Amino acid sequence: MVKQLELTSKVMESQFGHRLDRALTKLFPSYSRSIIKKLILDERIKINGKIIVKPQKKVVGGEEIIINTVIQNNSPKIQNIPLNIVYEDSDILVINKQSNFVVHPGAGNPDGTMLNALLYYYPAIINVPRAGIVHRLDKNTTGLMVVAKTIIAHINLVKALKNFEITREYEAIAIGRIIVDGIISHPISRHSIKRTQMTVNPIGRSAITYYRILEQFGMHTRLRLRLKTGRTHQIRVHLAHIGYPLVGDCIYFCNPRIPRGVSKNIMPYLVNFKRQALHSIILRLNHPITGIKMEWFAPLPHDMLELTRALRADTVSSQDKIMEK
Repeated sequence: MVKQLELTSKVMESQFGHRLDRALTKLFPSYSRSIIKKLILDERIKINGKIIVKPQKKVVGGEEIIINTVIQNNSPKIQNIPLNIVYEDSDILVINKQSNFVVHPGAGNPDGTMLNALLYYYPAIINVPRAGIVHRLDKNTTGLMVVAKTIIAHINLVKALKNFEITREYEAIAIGRIIVDGIISHPISRHSIKRTQMTVNPIGRSAITYYRILEQFGMHTRLRLRLKTGRTHQIRVHLAHIGYPLVGDCIYFCNPRIPRGVSKNIMPYLVNFKRQALHSIILRLNHPITGIKMEWFAPLPHDMLELTRALRADTVSSQDKIMEK
C-alpha cells in the first residue's frame, strides 16, 4: 500500500541557468540527485503546471515546482518507547538521547529505535522524510538531537546542516594526556573491509573536528569538541587517528588495555565503562520556521559524571603524593 505525497517549492533567482535536477536537489535536500532524476523521468515533476521529463532542462528562477511522489506504507513498527524530550513546538522536537538506543532501523536493528518511538509519539511524522530525523547519534552516544515534525522544517534543517549553520558540541573523555587545543582535518570514508566502520582516507569526504581541553587527568583528557562536518563516527575516528581514542570505544580502539601508569583506584571505572565516552552536550540553531536563534544544553549522563569524578579524584590524590615526596 502506498500514500501519495505532494511537495511544492519555487526555484530561486540565484539558480538561473542551473540544470533542473541540480536545482531541485538544492530545493529538496532530503532527496538525492539520483532520486530527483528518477522522479523527473517518471513524470512526477511539474514546472508551472507542466510535466517535465528532461533532468538537464535549464531553469531561470521563479518557476513553481510540484513533486508528486509516494510513501510506501510498509512502515516501521509503531512502538511506545520513552523519549526524553527537552523542547517541542509545532515544527521541531529536541531529544536528549539515552545510551543503547539506535536512532534509525538498520541491519541488526529492525525496530526498537528512535524512529519507531517517534511514530508512536507523533504519528503525523510518517509524512516527513526519515520520520523527521535530520542527523544521527551513534547507538551508545548520548545527548541532543533535533527532529523535524513537518516537511518544510525538515527541508530547512537539512539545508542548515549542509551550510554548517547548526552548531553541535560534544563532551568526551579520551585516553591519553592531550597538551594543546587543536583542529583535526582528515577526510573520512567507509572502511574498505569492515563495512560498518569508518576510516581516515585521503580520498574520503572532508571532515573537520575542533577540540578544546576542559580538564587534564593523569592519563586521560576531558574534551569539548565541535563538529564542522558531520560524518559517520567522525569524532571517534578522528580522535583514534591522532592517538587519543575515546574511553570505552571498542570499535576504534582495538586493544582496550588500561593505559600504563593508571592507578588501581580508577581501573574498575575504566573496565566497567561499556560505551564510548561521548555526549552531545550543546545544540544551537536558528528555528527552521521562525528563524529565532535557539540553544539547548544537556548535562552529562550519570556514567560520564561518575567517570569524570573518579579521574579527577585520582589525579588530585596522585598530585598530593608527589607533593609529599
